[in-house]
Amino acid sequence: MVEPYLLQQGLIQRTPRGRMLSTAGFKHIGLNPPSEVLVQLDLLAQMGGDDE
Repeated sequence: MVEPYLLQQGLIQRTPRGRMLSTAGFKHIGLNPPSEVLVQLDLLAQMGGDDE
């Protein structure tokens, strides 16, 4: 029941490999995202990023 809210708020993203914490999600919990995560999120944003 929490997932739709987190998606709506932009804190997580759906990916073909499962759910992934977004850049906003990392900022929300006070962490810097690893560089490989940033690359993946950039690619997802270019492709549309949602598997719905």
